Amino acid sequence: MRTQIVVDAANVVGSVPDGWWRDRRGATERLRDSLVPYAARGIAGHPGPVEIVLVVEGAAREVAPVAGVRVEPAPGSGDDRIVELAARAAADGLGCVVVSADRELCRRVAAYGARCVGPRTVRQPPEERT
Repeated sequence: MRTQIVVDAANVVGSVPDGWWRDRRGATERLRDSLVPYAARGIAGHPGPVEIVLVVEGAAREVAPVAGVRVEPAPGSGDDRIVELAARAAADGLGCVVVSADRELCRRVAAYGARCVGPRTVRQPPEERT
């Protein structure tokens, strides 16, 4: 089964106090770029290739996609867009993993069979994870 990894950009960027609040767009672009290796390699329990979808909102809405990472700007709530993507994945017969520490979001996507993993899952390139 193909797997879609949906990344809650705001939640993952905000999980590390590295000054992201001074440049939300730049922090989101750095996250996007760090996700590229996961498209080929996958994440624990979901070997690659996988589809990586980065959901962006607010100041990060203008972040462009790159090879291996599709960017989905949320017209409103990023969480609502992530739920829509989980529902679509379920309807299309895809596996869906949501990367977020937001408990309410995880509860909402679980209704569509999506699994949640925390931000640490994608905070290091796969070749550096132990």
